[in-house]
Amino acid sequence: MLFITADMAIRIALLGIVPGNRRPAVAMAWLLIIFFLPIPGLLLFLLLGSFRLGGQRRSRQVAVNSELRRATGHLDLPDQVGAAPDYVGANTRLTRRLTGFPILDGNTFEYLTDYRLTFHKMADDIDRAQHYVNVMFYIIGTDPKGRQGYADLVLDAMARAVKRGVTVRLIFDHIGTARVNGYRELLRRLEADGIEYYRSLPVRPWRGQYQRPDLRNHRKMVIIDGLVGYSGSINLIEPGYKRSSAHRLARNWQDMMARMAGPSVASLDVVFATDWFSETGRQLQQELRGVTESEIDNHEGPAAQIIPSGPGFSQENNLRAFNHLFYSAMETIRVVTPYLVPDDTMLYALTSAAQRGVRVEVLVVRRADQVAVQHAQQSYYEALLRAGVHIYRYPDPDVLHAKLFTIDDDVGVFGSSNMDMRSFSLNLEVSVMVVGSEEVAKLDGIIDMYQSQCEHLMLRDWLARPRHKRWLDNVFRLTSALQ
Repeated sequence: MLFITADMAIRIALLGIVPGNRRPAVAMAWLLIIFFLPIPGLLLFLLLGSFRLGGQRRSRQVAVNSELRRATGHLDLPDQVGAAPDYVGANTRLTRRLTGFPILDGNTFEYLTDYRLTFHKMADDIDRAQHYVNVMFYIIGTDPKGRQGYADLVLDAMARAVKRGVTVRLIFDHIGTARVNGYRELLRRLEADGIEYYRSLPVRPWRGQYQRPDLRNHRKMVIIDGLVGYSGSINLIEPGYKRSSAHRLARNWQDMMARMAGPSVASLDVVFATDWFSETGRQLQQELRGVTESEIDNHEGPAAQIIPSGPGFSQENNLRAFNHLFYSAMETIRVVTPYLVPDDTMLYALTSAAQRGVRVEVLVVRRADQVAVQHAQQSYYEALLRAGVHIYRYPDPDVLHAKLFTIDDDVGVFGSSNMDMRSFSLNLEVSVMVVGSEEVAKLDGIIDMYQSQCEHLMLRDWLARPRHKRWLDNVFRLTSALQ
Protein backbone atom coordinates (compact mmCIF):
# COMPACT_ATOMS: atom_id res chain seq x y z
CA MET A 1 0.00 0.00 0.00
CA LEU A 2 2.85 2.39 0.79
CA PHE A 3 4.43 1.71 -2.61
CA ILE A 4 1.14 2.24 -4.46
CA THR A 5 0.47 5.43 -2.50
CA ALA A 6 3.97 6.79 -3.23
CA ASP A 7 3.63 5.81 -6.88
CA MET A 8 0.34 7.67 -7.29
CA ALA A 9 1.56 10.66 -5.27
CA ILE A 10 4.58 11.07 -7.56
CA ARG A 11 2.40 10.93 -10.68
CA ILE A 12 -0.18 13.39 -9.39
CA ALA A 13 2.38 15.84 -7.97
CA LEU A 14 4.50 15.93 -11.11
CA LEU A 15 1.42 16.32 -13.28
CA GLY A 16 1.17 19.85 -11.92
CA ILE A 17 4.91 20.51 -11.55
CA VAL A 18 6.48 19.34 -14.82
CA PRO A 19 4.51 21.62 -17.21
CA GLY A 20 5.60 24.77 -15.36
CA ASN A 21 7.59 27.09 -17.70
CA ARG A 22 8.15 24.25 -20.18
CA ARG A 23 6.95 23.71 -23.69
CA PRO A 24 4.02 21.27 -23.85
CA ALA A 25 6.11 18.87 -25.96
CA VAL A 26 8.88 18.81 -23.36
CA ALA A 27 6.41 18.43 -20.51
CA MET A 28 4.60 15.59 -22.27
CA ALA A 29 7.89 13.75 -22.90
CA TRP A 30 8.79 13.96 -19.20
CA LEU A 31 5.31 12.94 -18.07
CA LEU A 32 5.36 9.97 -20.43
CA ILE A 33 8.58 8.71 -18.83
CA ILE A 34 7.29 9.39 -15.32
CA PHE A 35 3.95 7.65 -15.89
CA PHE A 36 5.63 4.53 -17.26
CA LEU A 37 8.52 4.53 -14.74
CA PRO A 38 7.59 6.74 -11.76
CA ILE A 39 10.64 6.26 -9.55
CA PRO A 40 13.35 6.20 -12.28
CA GLY A 41 11.46 8.96 -14.10
CA LEU A 42 11.45 11.14 -10.99
CA LEU A 43 15.19 10.63 -10.52
CA LEU A 44 15.88 11.48 -14.14
CA PHE A 45 13.69 14.57 -13.89
CA LEU A 46 15.55 15.77 -10.80
CA LEU A 47 18.86 15.16 -12.60
CA LEU A 48 18.01 16.53 -16.05
CA GLY A 49 14.75 18.42 -15.68
CA SER A 50 16.12 21.95 -15.44
CA PHE A 51 17.85 23.50 -18.45
CA ARG A 52 18.63 26.73 -16.63
CA LEU A 53 22.20 27.57 -15.75
CA GLY A 54 23.15 28.39 -12.19
CA GLY A 55 22.08 31.72 -10.78
CA GLN A 56 25.60 33.17 -10.87
CA ARG A 57 26.03 32.27 -14.55
CA ARG A 58 22.66 33.75 -15.47
CA SER A 59 23.36 36.99 -13.59
CA ARG A 60 26.72 37.34 -15.34
CA GLN A 61 25.07 36.85 -18.74
CA VAL A 62 22.43 39.46 -17.92
CA ALA A 63 25.14 41.91 -16.82
CA VAL A 64 27.07 41.44 -20.08
CA ASN A 65 23.92 41.89 -22.18
CA SER A 66 23.03 45.11 -20.35
CA GLU A 67 26.53 46.50 -20.77
CA LEU A 68 26.46 45.69 -24.49
CA ARG A 69 23.19 47.53 -24.98
CA ARG A 70 24.55 50.54 -23.13
CA ALA A 71 27.84 50.60 -25.03
CA THR A 72 26.32 50.14 -28.49
CA GLY A 73 23.04 52.01 -28.09
CA HIS A 74 24.26 54.90 -30.27
CA LEU A 75 25.00 52.70 -33.31
CA ASP A 76 22.61 52.89 -36.26
CA LEU A 77 21.73 50.04 -38.59
CA PRO A 78 24.30 49.81 -41.43
CA ASP A 79 23.45 50.97 -44.95
CA GLN A 80 23.29 47.39 -46.24
CA VAL A 81 20.46 46.68 -43.82
CA GLY A 82 18.62 49.80 -44.89
CA ALA A 83 18.87 48.70 -48.52
CA ALA A 84 17.62 45.18 -47.72
CA PRO A 85 13.95 44.22 -47.26
CA ASP A 86 12.33 45.48 -44.06
CA TYR A 87 12.36 42.07 -42.43
CA VAL A 88 16.17 42.12 -42.29
CA GLY A 89 16.19 45.24 -40.15
CA ALA A 90 13.40 43.82 -38.01
CA ASN A 91 15.41 40.65 -37.41
CA THR A 92 18.53 42.58 -36.41
CA ARG A 93 16.48 44.63 -33.95
CA LEU A 94 14.99 41.44 -32.52
CA THR A 95 18.42 39.90 -31.94
CA ARG A 96 19.82 43.13 -30.55
CA ARG A 97 16.97 43.38 -28.05
CA LEU A 98 17.44 39.76 -26.95
CA THR A 99 21.25 39.69 -26.82
CA GLY A 100 22.58 43.25 -26.89
CA PHE A 101 24.76 42.47 -29.93
CA PRO A 102 24.61 45.11 -32.71
CA ILE A 103 24.94 44.53 -36.44
CA LEU A 104 28.16 46.01 -37.84
CA ASP A 105 29.38 46.45 -41.41
CA GLY A 106 32.88 46.68 -42.87
CA ASN A 107 33.60 42.95 -42.50
CA THR A 108 35.20 40.38 -44.78
CA PHE A 109 34.46 36.65 -44.87
CA GLU A 110 36.27 33.65 -46.29
CA TYR A 111 34.26 30.43 -46.18
CA LEU A 112 36.33 27.27 -45.71
CA THR A 113 35.14 23.73 -46.38
CA ASP A 114 38.52 21.96 -46.60
CA TYR A 115 39.11 20.43 -43.16
CA ARG A 116 42.91 20.43 -43.26
CA LEU A 117 43.17 23.84 -44.94
CA THR A 118 41.01 25.36 -42.21
CA PHE A 119 43.47 24.27 -39.53
CA HIS A 120 46.43 25.46 -41.61
CA LYS A 121 44.90 28.93 -41.86
CA MET A 122 44.11 29.00 -38.13
CA ALA A 123 47.68 28.04 -37.31
CA ASP A 124 49.12 30.66 -39.68
CA ASP A 125 46.98 33.40 -38.10
CA ILE A 126 47.94 32.30 -34.58
CA ASP A 127 51.61 32.43 -35.62
CA ARG A 128 51.06 36.09 -36.49
CA ALA A 129 49.42 36.93 -33.15
CA GLN A 130 51.09 39.71 -31.18
CA HIS A 131 48.87 40.17 -28.12
CA TYR A 132 46.34 37.40 -27.47
CA VAL A 133 44.62 34.32 -28.87
CA ASN A 134 41.19 33.23 -27.57
CA VAL A 135 40.13 29.70 -28.49
CA MET A 136 36.86 27.90 -27.75
CA PHE A 137 35.71 24.51 -29.03
CA TYR A 138 33.11 21.96 -28.04
CA ILE A 139 35.49 19.07 -28.73
CA ILE A 140 39.29 19.02 -28.77
CA GLY A 141 41.48 16.01 -29.51
CA THR A 142 45.13 15.59 -30.40
CA ASP A 143 45.94 13.92 -33.72
CA PRO A 144 46.22 10.12 -33.57
CA LYS A 145 49.02 8.24 -35.28
CA GLY A 146 48.44 8.02 -39.00
CA ARG A 147 46.15 11.07 -39.00
CA GLN A 148 48.49 13.98 -38.39
CA GLY A 149 48.17 17.49 -39.72
CA TYR A 150 44.85 18.49 -38.22
CA ALA A 151 44.28 19.65 -34.63
CA ASP A 152 47.97 19.41 -33.77
CA LEU A 153 48.67 22.21 -36.25
CA VAL A 154 46.58 24.58 -34.13
CA LEU A 155 47.75 23.24 -30.77
CA ASP A 156 51.40 23.59 -31.84
CA ALA A 157 50.77 27.16 -33.01
CA MET A 158 49.18 27.98 -29.66
CA ALA A 159 52.25 26.60 -27.88
CA ARG A 160 54.56 28.70 -30.06
CA ALA A 161 52.47 31.80 -29.29
CA VAL A 162 52.88 31.21 -25.54
CA LYS A 163 56.66 30.91 -25.95
CA ARG A 164 56.90 34.32 -27.62
CA GLY A 165 54.84 35.98 -24.87
CA VAL A 166 51.36 36.00 -26.42
CA THR A 167 48.46 35.39 -24.02
CA VAL A 168 46.64 32.21 -25.06
CA ARG A 169 43.32 31.34 -23.47
CA LEU A 170 41.41 28.13 -24.15
CA ILE A 171 37.93 26.95 -23.23
CA PHE A 172 36.56 23.53 -24.16
CA ASP A 173 33.39 21.75 -23.21
CA HIS A 174 34.10 19.39 -20.34
CA ILE A 175 31.87 16.46 -21.26
CA GLY A 176 32.27 16.88 -25.02
CA THR A 177 36.06 16.72 -24.79
CA ALA A 178 36.42 14.29 -21.89
CA ARG A 179 34.75 11.59 -24.00
CA VAL A 180 37.49 11.75 -26.64
CA ASN A 181 40.28 9.18 -26.60
CA GLY A 182 43.47 10.68 -25.20
CA TYR A 183 41.80 13.27 -22.96
CA ARG A 184 44.40 12.95 -20.20
CA GLU A 185 47.17 13.20 -22.76
CA LEU A 186 45.58 16.42 -24.05
CA LEU A 187 45.53 17.95 -20.56
CA ARG A 188 49.17 17.07 -19.97
CA ARG A 189 50.09 18.64 -23.30
CA LEU A 190 48.22 21.87 -22.56
CA GLU A 191 49.86 22.16 -19.14
CA ALA A 192 53.33 21.45 -20.55
CA ASP A 193 52.81 24.12 -23.23
CA GLY A 194 51.73 26.70 -20.64
CA ILE A 195 48.29 27.24 -22.19
CA GLU A 196 45.73 28.58 -19.72
CA TYR A 197 42.64 26.42 -20.17
CA TYR A 198 39.27 25.92 -18.49
CA ARG A 199 36.56 23.35 -18.82
CA SER A 200 33.21 24.83 -19.78
CA LEU A 201 30.13 23.65 -17.85
CA PRO A 202 32.22 21.18 -15.81
CA VAL A 203 30.50 18.28 -14.12
CA ARG A 204 32.77 17.61 -11.16
CA PRO A 205 30.55 17.52 -8.06
CA TRP A 206 33.50 16.51 -5.86
CA ARG A 207 34.86 20.00 -6.62
CA GLY A 208 31.54 21.74 -6.21
CA GLN A 209 31.09 22.07 -9.98
CA TYR A 210 27.75 20.76 -11.16
CA GLN A 211 24.81 21.59 -13.40
CA ARG A 212 22.50 19.52 -15.56
CA PRO A 213 25.05 17.16 -17.15
CA ASP A 214 23.68 17.38 -20.69
CA LEU A 215 23.94 21.17 -20.90
CA ARG A 216 26.78 21.72 -23.30
CA ASN A 217 28.91 24.57 -24.64
CA HIS A 218 28.71 23.81 -28.35
CA ARG A 219 30.43 26.97 -29.62
CA LYS A 220 33.45 26.93 -31.96
CA MET A 221 35.53 30.09 -32.19
CA VAL A 222 39.09 31.36 -32.56
CA ILE A 223 39.95 35.06 -32.16
CA ILE A 224 43.42 36.48 -32.84
CA ASP A 225 44.24 39.95 -31.47
CA GLY A 226 40.62 40.98 -32.03
CA LEU A 227 41.48 41.35 -35.73
CA VAL A 228 40.78 37.90 -37.17
CA GLY A 229 38.14 35.44 -36.08
CA TYR A 230 36.89 31.99 -36.99
CA SER A 231 33.43 30.60 -36.36
CA GLY A 232 31.39 27.75 -37.78
CA SER A 233 30.82 24.05 -37.27
CA ILE A 234 34.27 22.46 -37.09
CA ASN A 235 35.68 21.02 -33.86
CA LEU A 236 39.40 20.99 -33.06
CA ILE A 237 39.86 17.32 -33.87
CA GLU A 238 40.69 15.19 -36.90
CA PRO A 239 37.74 14.52 -39.26
CA GLY A 240 37.14 11.00 -37.94
CA TYR A 241 36.81 12.27 -34.34
CA LYS A 242 39.35 9.69 -33.12
CA ARG A 243 36.61 7.05 -33.27
CA SER A 244 37.73 3.59 -34.32
CA SER A 245 34.24 2.88 -35.67
CA ALA A 246 34.42 5.96 -37.91
CA HIS A 247 37.88 5.00 -39.10
CA ARG A 248 36.69 1.48 -40.00
CA LEU A 249 33.81 2.95 -42.03
CA ALA A 250 36.07 5.64 -43.56
CA ARG A 251 33.59 8.14 -42.09
CA ASN A 252 34.60 11.78 -42.02
CA TRP A 253 32.79 14.87 -40.77
CA GLN A 254 32.22 17.54 -43.44
CA ASP A 255 32.29 21.07 -42.00
CA MET A 256 32.25 24.76 -42.88
CA MET A 257 34.19 27.42 -41.01
CA ALA A 258 34.35 31.13 -41.80
CA ARG A 259 37.47 33.25 -41.43
CA MET A 260 36.35 36.78 -40.70
CA ALA A 261 37.94 40.17 -40.25
CA GLY A 262 36.39 43.48 -39.31
CA PRO A 263 34.42 44.90 -36.39
CA SER A 264 32.22 41.83 -35.92
CA VAL A 265 35.31 39.97 -34.66
CA ALA A 266 34.98 42.09 -31.52
CA SER A 267 31.52 40.61 -30.99
CA LEU A 268 33.01 37.11 -31.09
CA ASP A 269 35.54 38.29 -28.51
CA VAL A 270 32.67 39.40 -26.26
CA VAL A 271 31.06 35.96 -26.51
CA PHE A 272 34.37 34.40 -25.51
CA ALA A 273 34.84 36.90 -22.68
CA THR A 274 31.37 36.07 -21.35
CA ASP A 275 32.15 32.35 -21.21
CA TRP A 276 35.55 33.10 -19.68
CA PHE A 277 33.83 35.22 -17.02
CA SER A 278 31.34 32.41 -16.36
CA GLU A 279 34.08 29.84 -15.77
CA THR A 280 36.70 31.97 -14.01
CA GLY A 281 34.91 34.99 -12.53
CA ARG A 282 37.50 37.20 -14.26
CA GLN A 283 36.60 40.05 -16.60
CA LEU A 284 38.42 40.25 -19.94
CA GLN A 285 36.83 43.25 -21.62
CA GLN A 286 39.64 45.65 -20.73
CA GLU A 287 42.18 43.25 -22.23
CA LEU A 288 40.40 42.84 -25.57
CA ARG A 289 40.83 45.04 -28.61
CA GLY A 290 37.25 46.21 -29.18
CA VAL A 291 35.95 48.21 -32.14
CA THR A 292 37.68 51.42 -33.21
CA GLU A 293 35.89 54.56 -34.42
CA SER A 294 37.54 54.21 -37.82
CA GLU A 295 36.07 50.71 -38.16
CA ILE A 296 32.62 51.97 -37.26
CA ASP A 297 32.96 54.71 -39.88
CA ASN A 298 34.22 52.31 -42.55
CA HIS A 299 31.19 50.88 -44.36
CA GLU A 300 33.04 48.92 -47.05
CA GLY A 301 32.22 45.26 -46.56
CA PRO A 302 29.17 43.21 -45.59
CA ALA A 303 27.18 43.72 -42.41
CA ALA A 304 27.11 40.91 -39.88
CA GLN A 305 25.53 40.24 -36.50
CA ILE A 306 26.63 37.70 -33.92
CA ILE A 307 23.77 35.70 -32.38
CA PRO A 308 24.77 33.95 -29.14
CA SER A 309 22.19 31.65 -27.58
CA GLY A 310 21.81 29.04 -24.89
CA PRO A 311 20.54 28.44 -21.35
CA GLY A 312 22.11 31.72 -20.23
CA PHE A 313 19.48 33.52 -22.30
CA SER A 314 15.79 33.18 -21.52
CA GLN A 315 14.29 33.73 -24.97
CA GLU A 316 15.87 31.09 -27.26
CA ASN A 317 17.54 33.74 -29.42
CA ASN A 318 18.53 31.46 -32.29
CA LEU A 319 15.09 29.85 -32.62
CA ARG A 320 13.32 33.22 -32.68
CA ALA A 321 15.73 34.71 -35.22
CA PHE A 322 15.62 31.63 -37.47
CA ASN A 323 11.83 31.40 -37.44
CA HIS A 324 11.45 35.09 -38.19
CA LEU A 325 13.69 34.70 -41.23
CA PHE A 326 11.83 31.58 -42.42
CA TYR A 327 8.48 33.34 -42.18
CA SER A 328 9.89 36.32 -44.09
CA ALA A 329 11.22 34.36 -47.08
CA MET A 330 9.60 35.09 -50.42
CA GLU A 331 11.52 32.89 -52.87
CA THR A 332 13.94 30.39 -51.33
CA ILE A 333 15.00 28.85 -48.04
CA ARG A 334 18.06 26.60 -48.17
CA VAL A 335 19.08 24.81 -44.98
CA VAL A 336 22.06 22.56 -44.23
CA THR A 337 21.97 20.78 -40.87
CA PRO A 338 23.09 17.39 -39.57
CA TYR A 339 20.29 17.28 -37.01
CA LEU A 340 16.79 18.38 -37.98
CA VAL A 341 14.49 17.90 -34.98
CA PRO A 342 12.33 21.04 -35.11
CA ASP A 343 9.89 22.13 -32.47
CA ASP A 344 6.35 22.92 -33.61
CA THR A 345 7.15 26.57 -34.27
CA MET A 346 9.98 25.78 -36.68
CA LEU A 347 8.05 22.94 -38.30
CA TYR A 348 5.19 25.35 -39.02
CA ALA A 349 7.60 28.05 -40.26
CA LEU A 350 9.20 25.69 -42.80
CA THR A 351 6.01 23.99 -43.96
CA SER A 352 4.09 27.29 -44.15
CA ALA A 353 6.83 28.73 -46.34
CA ALA A 354 6.63 25.76 -48.71
CA GLN A 355 2.84 25.90 -48.80
CA ARG A 356 2.86 29.57 -49.82
CA GLY A 357 5.17 28.86 -52.75
CA VAL A 358 8.65 29.36 -51.32
CA ARG A 359 11.12 26.72 -52.50
CA VAL A 360 12.36 25.14 -49.27
CA GLU A 361 15.40 22.86 -49.51
CA VAL A 362 16.77 21.00 -46.52
CA LEU A 363 20.05 19.06 -46.67
CA VAL A 364 20.47 16.40 -43.98
CA VAL A 365 22.60 13.33 -43.46
CA ARG A 366 21.32 9.99 -44.68
CA ARG A 367 22.83 8.29 -41.66
CA ALA A 368 23.56 10.42 -38.60
CA ASP A 369 26.22 9.55 -36.05
CA GLN A 370 23.56 9.47 -33.30
CA VAL A 371 20.90 6.77 -33.59
CA ALA A 372 18.25 8.49 -31.45
CA VAL A 373 18.55 11.77 -33.36
CA GLN A 374 18.50 9.96 -36.70
CA HIS A 375 15.19 8.26 -35.93
CA ALA A 376 13.69 11.36 -34.33
CA GLN A 377 14.47 13.56 -37.32
CA GLN A 378 13.15 10.96 -39.77
CA SER A 379 9.78 11.12 -38.03
CA TYR A 380 9.36 14.67 -39.42
CA TYR A 381 10.15 13.84 -43.04
CA GLU A 382 6.61 12.88 -44.08
CA ALA A 383 5.09 16.15 -42.83
CA LEU A 384 7.83 18.14 -44.52
CA LEU A 385 7.55 16.27 -47.81
CA ARG A 386 3.77 16.52 -47.89
CA ALA A 387 4.03 20.29 -47.41
CA GLY A 388 6.34 20.53 -50.42
CA VAL A 389 9.71 20.80 -48.66
CA HIS A 390 12.55 19.30 -50.71
CA ILE A 391 14.75 16.98 -48.62
CA TYR A 392 18.23 16.05 -49.82
CA ARG A 393 20.21 13.36 -48.01
CA TYR A 394 23.99 13.47 -47.91
CA PRO A 395 25.41 9.98 -48.53
CA ASP A 396 26.90 7.93 -45.74
CA PRO A 397 29.33 7.02 -44.34
CA ASP A 398 30.26 10.72 -44.13
CA VAL A 399 28.47 13.12 -41.80
CA LEU A 400 27.47 16.48 -43.27
CA HIS A 401 28.13 18.47 -40.11
CA ALA A 402 27.99 22.03 -41.56
CA LYS A 403 25.26 24.30 -40.21
CA LEU A 404 24.08 27.14 -42.45
CA PHE A 405 21.06 28.51 -44.28
CA THR A 406 20.19 31.27 -46.74
CA ILE A 407 17.01 33.29 -47.25
CA ASP A 408 16.33 34.58 -50.79
CA ASP A 409 19.26 36.76 -51.88
CA ASP A 410 19.15 38.74 -48.66
CA VAL A 411 20.53 36.88 -45.65
CA GLY A 412 22.82 34.00 -44.77
CA VAL A 413 23.35 32.40 -41.36
CA PHE A 414 26.08 30.00 -40.29
CA GLY A 415 27.61 28.82 -37.03
CA SER A 416 27.40 26.05 -34.48
CA SER A 417 23.63 25.75 -34.09
CA ASN A 418 21.75 22.73 -35.40
CA MET A 419 18.05 22.82 -36.22
CA ASP A 420 17.03 20.83 -33.18
CA MET A 421 15.59 21.47 -29.75
CA ARG A 422 18.92 20.73 -28.08
CA SER A 423 20.55 23.62 -29.93
CA PHE A 424 17.61 25.90 -29.14
CA SER A 425 17.40 25.20 -25.39
CA LEU A 426 20.25 23.11 -23.99
CA ASN A 427 23.42 24.09 -25.85
CA LEU A 428 25.40 27.31 -25.74
CA GLU A 429 25.64 28.22 -29.43
CA VAL A 430 26.91 31.06 -31.58
CA SER A 431 25.62 31.95 -35.05
CA VAL A 432 26.59 34.66 -37.51
CA MET A 433 24.06 36.43 -39.75
CA VAL A 434 25.46 38.12 -42.86
CA VAL A 435 23.53 40.51 -45.10
CA GLY A 436 23.84 41.03 -48.85
CA SER A 437 23.54 39.15 -52.13
CA GLU A 438 27.30 38.64 -52.50
CA GLU A 439 27.62 36.78 -49.19
CA VAL A 440 24.45 34.80 -49.87
CA ALA A 441 25.84 33.76 -53.27
CA LYS A 442 29.01 32.45 -51.61
CA LEU A 443 27.02 30.44 -49.08
CA ASP A 444 24.67 29.16 -51.80
CA GLY A 445 27.74 27.97 -53.70
CA ILE A 446 28.71 25.86 -50.71
CA ILE A 447 25.17 24.50 -50.46
CA ASP A 448 25.28 23.69 -54.19
CA MET A 449 28.50 21.72 -53.64
CA TYR A 450 26.94 19.67 -50.85
CA GLN A 451 23.66 19.25 -52.73
CA SER A 452 25.43 17.85 -55.81
CA GLN A 453 26.43 14.83 -53.71
CA CYS A 454 22.99 14.29 -52.19
CA GLU A 455 20.02 12.14 -53.15
CA HIS A 456 16.67 13.89 -53.54
CA LEU A 457 14.21 12.12 -51.24
CA MET A 458 10.77 11.59 -52.78
CA LEU A 459 7.54 11.20 -50.80
CA ARG A 460 6.49 8.00 -52.58
CA ASP A 461 9.80 6.35 -51.73
CA TRP A 462 9.64 7.51 -48.12
CA LEU A 463 6.11 6.15 -47.66
CA ALA A 464 7.24 2.76 -49.00
CA ARG A 465 9.47 2.14 -45.99
CA PRO A 466 8.74 -0.92 -43.82
CA ARG A 467 6.25 -0.30 -41.02
CA HIS A 468 8.70 -1.28 -38.27
CA LYS A 469 11.02 1.56 -39.30
CA ARG A 470 8.19 4.07 -39.10
CA TRP A 471 7.29 2.71 -35.66
CA LEU A 472 10.87 3.15 -34.46
CA ASP A 473 11.04 6.72 -35.79
CA ASN A 474 7.82 7.60 -33.97
CA VAL A 475 9.04 6.13 -30.68
CA PHE A 476 12.17 8.29 -30.74
CA ARG A 477 10.08 11.31 -31.72
CA LEU A 478 8.46 11.11 -28.29
CA THR A 479 11.83 11.78 -26.70
CA SER A 480 12.99 14.40 -29.23
CA ALA A 481 12.15 17.24 -26.87
CA LEU A 482 14.66 15.85 -24.36
CA GLN A 483 17.52 14.99 -26.75
